[in-house]
Amino acid sequence: MDHFADRLRAAPQSRLQRGAAAEALALARELARWSQVLESPGVEPRVMPDGGMFAAADQITVAGRDLAVVLTSEEEVAEAVRLVAEAQKRAGV
Repeated sequence: MDHFADRLRAAPQSRLQRGAAAEALALARELARWSQVLESPGVEPRVMPDGGMFAAADQITVAGRDLAVVLTSEEEVAEAVRLVAEAQKRAGV
């Protein structure tokens, strides 16, 4: 997650506009949703707002660290790592 965020921060604006920022926001929203479900089962998760393309790296960092605190198994950690790797690949950074 930190590597993906660092790559986003170093990416040119044109790459962010071509979809890297949107991919990062989608990942941040998924990680945030997952952590909310684990923390508050039965409560409707809130959607992470779009903070703009230059905030996308920070959003995945915050959402990923929040999720890391509540994961309880190696399988969950492996799934989170897979989600981040796939999103980074799709983002092209």
